[in-house]
Amino acid sequence: MNGMENVRFLEGKEVYLRPIEAADTDWYFSTLYDPETRRLTGTQMHHTREQIASYIEAKSQDRSSVLLIIATRSDDTPIGDIAIQDIDTMNRNANIRIALTNGSQNRGYGTEALRLMLDYGFGVLNLHRIELNVFSYNHRATRVYEKVGFKQEGIQREALFYNHQYHDSILMSILEDEYRALSGNSNLRK
Repeated sequence: MNGMENVRFLEGKEVYLRPIEAADTDWYFSTLYDPETRRLTGTQMHHTREQIASYIEAKSQDRSSVLLIIATRSDDTPIGDIAIQDIDTMNRNANIRIALTNGSQNRGYGTEALRLMLDYGFGVLNLHRIELNVFSYNHRATRVYEKVGFKQEGIQREALFYNHQYHDSILMSILEDEYRALSGNSNLRK
């Protein structure tokens, strides 16, 4: 990207997570306009490159969120982003979101990135509960979330208007004890 080796903040077997930086602006901008990514994430707004550059700069100063790029270990290619956001340190809650570029799905990258970020959220940020929303038509994502331990809490009926129709948004969450039991870290401090 910039001639220097990328920082590997959180590292798995196939992917690693690294901080987003100004050099990622064009890549991030282009991913926002992939039709399938927009559909799966329910992205409705349009953005300019300048708005994306400002967003990336603001995220570097935002203490209520952690936004990271998902990259492949084999060749450092960015394939998506993941964020823990709206961090509430008093109640130890946050939400998580993930987006993979079209063509990066069905390879286990999202599952591994989620596990890395959940481990960070529960093990470093000391969170107790992490939630997410997934749209009812995104069955693949729902299966991944269930696989890593998220449980459905409720349905926000017709919460998204996209492509001329309303869609439900499914609220899911995972608690620190559930995560630790699933990840084999049940002996960690509670």
